[in-house]
Amino acid sequence: MASMALQLLGFSVALIGFIGTIVATVLPHWWRTAHVGTNIITAVAYMKGLWMECVWHSTGIYQCQVHQSQLALPRDLQVARAMMVASCVLSVLASVVSVFGMKCTQCAKGSSSKRMIAAFGGTFFALAGLMCLIPVAWSTNDVVQDFYNPGLPYGMKYEIGQALYVGFISGGLSVIGGIMILSTSCQRDNTPLPYTPQRRYPRKAPTSRSQPVNKSNHVPSWSSASRHGYHLNDFV
Repeated sequence: MASMALQLLGFSVALIGFIGTIVATVLPHWWRTAHVGTNIITAVAYMKGLWMECVWHSTGIYQCQVHQSQLALPRDLQVARAMMVASCVLSVLASVVSVFGMKCTQCAKGSSSKRMIAAFGGTFFALAGLMCLIPVAWSTNDVVQDFYNPGLPYGMKYEIGQALYVGFISGGLSVIGGIMILSTSCQRDNTPLPYTPQRRYPRKAPTSRSQPVNKSNHVPSWSSASRHGYHLNDFV
């Protein structure tokens, strides 16, 4: 029962990580304008994501434009998009496989392959989390290096966007949930076998047997013969 609850908790954690991965993939807040130097007071803020670039004006106008050319994008951005999409697809596959292999479901119940199916689901969740963490960490490293680059103008410096924080949290939750599912699926069930009482057959009543009469072969004594009315004179 404890392993079943832990497995269900791991699936819930991994599912939350999967939802966060989708949010981090769609949001355009991967890079945002750094308000440093002469760029402290500005009426325009720029934000860049995997799929679009957005501009926020101080008047409240918010405009976004999707990347027109896929081949004109930087190589690191193309790789990040591919890995995030692959992470989402792998999370979907992990969710379906984990549902079939979890102990709380009736799918393939009693089958020896149920634990193996759950192990595959946990592995897929962990791999999906790692594929989400790699581009997020890569993009964060690029942002930090460009920010502390003295040769780069202040107007071209960016800060870490909210989507990167969401990506870090989501990837970590997916990895943790996958490890929990994998660890519980590798544990053997120690549930005791059901007790089957032994059948007691009624005992048969012993049959009474008549004791055989042992006939004595001894000759009756004179006293017993005289007691029963026998006299010696009758035999002479």
